[in-house]
Amino acid sequence: MNRLRIAIAGCGPAGLAAALLLRRDGHRVELFDRFDRPRAVGSGLIIQPTGIAVLDRLGLARATVARGAPIAALRGLNEAGRVVLDARYADLGAPGVFGLGIHRASLFAVLYDAARAAGIPIHCGQAVDGSQLVVAGRALSFAGGGCSAAFDLVVDALGARSPLAAAQVRPLPFGALWTTLAWPEGGPFDDGLLEQRYRRASRMVGVLPAGRRAGGDMREAAFFWSLRGDAHAAWLQAGLSAWKDEVRAMWPACEAMLEQIDDPAQMTFASYAHRTAPHPAGERLIHIGDAWHSASPQLGQGANMAWLAAWAGAAGLRTGKSLAEALRLAAGWRSDHVRLYQAITAAFTPLYQSDGALAPMLRDQLLARIGRAWPVARIQALLVTGLFGAPLAMLGLSMPDYGALLTASSTSACASGPDQSNPLVTRATSAPLAS
Repeated sequence: MNRLRIAIAGCGPAGLAAALLLRRDGHRVELFDRFDRPRAVGSGLIIQPTGIAVLDRLGLARATVARGAPIAALRGLNEAGRVVLDARYADLGAPGVFGLGIHRASLFAVLYDAARAAGIPIHCGQAVDGSQLVVAGRALSFAGGGCSAAFDLVVDALGARSPLAAAQVRPLPFGALWTTLAWPEGGPFDDGLLEQRYRRASRMVGVLPAGRRAGGDMREAAFFWSLRGDAHAAWLQAGLSAWKDEVRAMWPACEAMLEQIDDPAQMTFASYAHRTAPHPAGERLIHIGDAWHSASPQLGQGANMAWLAAWAGAAGLRTGKSLAEALRLAAGWRSDHVRLYQAITAAFTPLYQSDGALAPMLRDQLLARIGRAWPVARIQALLVTGLFGAPLAMLGLSMPDYGALLTASSTSACASGPDQSNPLVTRATSAPLAS
């Protein structure tokens, strides 16, 4: 197919990755973003093996790993101290595989710097509010008035509430309060684990290692608290003291985190929605990531899914004999996996975020008993990592050499200063975990 002129709406992880993939294939790509200066929004996330596979093909996996924290497992305990979530990357059976906890600002910096280095034009202060077909292609319209030039293709990476995607947004009752804090060195948390504590399914507190940001010598953590959206105002009115008492009662070790929080403004509330656009591709238009499908975020699964869609889109343009065929192929390669994960997320979210008593009771009685049994342990690992349904093989992707990624990132970290390497990398990725 001839090289195309492509507009990408949204300069987040999805849009930046799509821009880099398409630019590498020779397309003329331009990014449009509503911020005066593109920036990351949010705290931490986990880059799963699906996302690492795409970043590796972009040549960005090593730089990303150098800024993150290798995660060996996701572990959650209920109020009785029973393990009800124990998903280990080792259960995937791939040598050295890990998830990567990382601050969204660190991830954004890697992708943004690569886009700038590639010479991709980024138009800031352009809030996209629609698009329309014109004689020469498709043009974007902006909230402040005016339209863009015509493009051969528009890639919608504007997120769950994209004005370019016609789909009903169904807000989920639970969201989360997030903040980024200093990692408590020598403290009570395991820097190779995402750890969570639950009271039924209506209360959840979690700690995610998030690595170091560029130029920083302080390790960080994402700290989060599950909260109903309609309870946020009451949370603010009750004050920090009452909330801290509740957190301490659930997980006393969190004192190391709570003492860093002295202003409610440090805690940002994020709301979530479940939606799936009925048609991921249209005439000269394709939706990727949350603009196509969104659900309970599962600590960044949306970004990983978006990168797979970006990869599929670039592959479709390489393979299709026409633009329409290319978009049909790209959407088709991802549709089954998207439907699978939308269904899985809808089924599993009530186990960890809901007001009812039945779902957490089933979780506590079932997962606590069989979670480590074969083949449940492997299935659980596949579900958490996004690998259930074999999405990489469908797209011609494979998992990289994780040992090489760690070696290269550790060398890079050490070169920038004696305190930059993660001394627990080996234990976090290879040592057995206590049952």
